[in-house]
Amino acid sequence: MTEKPVIIATRGSALALTQANLIFDACREVFPRLAFEVKIIKTTGDKLQTASLSQAGDSLPKGLFTKELEVALVRQKADLAVHSLKDLPTELPAGLKLGAVTKREDVRDVLIYKDEAGFLGPISQLKEGGMVATSSTRRQAQLSASRPDLQLAEIRGNVPTRLEKLADDEQMDGTILAAAGLNRLNFGISGEGFLEGDAVPDGLRAATLDTDTMLPCVGQGAIGLEIREEDGRIEKIVGRLNHFNTMASVTAERSFLKAMGGGCQSPVGAHAVVEDSKIRMQAVSFLNDTVQRTEQTGDLREPILLGEAVADQLRA
Repeated sequence: MTEKPVIIATRGSALALTQANLIFDACREVFPRLAFEVKIIKTTGDKLQTASLSQAGDSLPKGLFTKELEVALVRQKADLAVHSLKDLPTELPAGLKLGAVTKREDVRDVLIYKDEAGFLGPISQLKEGGMVATSSTRRQAQLSASRPDLQLAEIRGNVPTRLEKLADDEQMDGTILAAAGLNRLNFGISGEGFLEGDAVPDGLRAATLDTDTMLPCVGQGAIGLEIREEDGRIEKIVGRLNHFNTMASVTAERSFLKAMGGGCQSPVGAHAVVEDSKIRMQAVSFLNDTVQRTEQTGDLREPILLGEAVADQLRA
């Protein structure tokens, strides 16, 4: 009797499919005798493309891009779900867990802007009163902190849609996207600073923002593999794909976010890196309308304690 294929659940966006296919290929390479199959599932977030993400958890449900994938796991319609880890809530449904994370991509954000906007990349050179479109409260807060004069607008849609909106809207000067997503979709920045890639509108430039300017959101750049807690077979499979240092880093970050009481759209940022036997984490919070920043180092074996300690300091 032929063994049933391992079902990999994913959203249907270009980036989600790219990430799911990366996992599919990695699984096939490590387990060439097993059958794997990618299953596309439409999520609430895909259906609410006009809704403001800043309202997530308020007028919008939590887990916008994950809930339906999790339902498929619980009902055994899928064996593992592939997520952009930044979209995965810190509290998972009963019976599910984060089984593995892949090696982290570039954690930074990228400012995409029009050639005629009259500057060469850094946010400090954006024109007075320029409009930047982003639905991320974290990005909005950090933009406002460095440039209070900027106008901020909401923007939704996948990467190509956002690029088209930027190119077509005369009032919009720029938008901010994750470097990891751009890289996985094979976008790049030319030596002259122009955004390159499939179907990029003419005249769009790009500049990568350092983490001192724009601290990333929790889990940014990592792919998370969610599985059933009691499924030992799938746990062994995804365990072969897990990247230890990335798991330690994002565990600290997710512990911080959970301790702050925030969700994926909270105005907080965090970035943890492994350095020898330690984890160093920077964090920023705009939850109380004042900027709170900190940096702490903890034991590599205790990433959850580090996240909680960072949260305690920012809440103090």
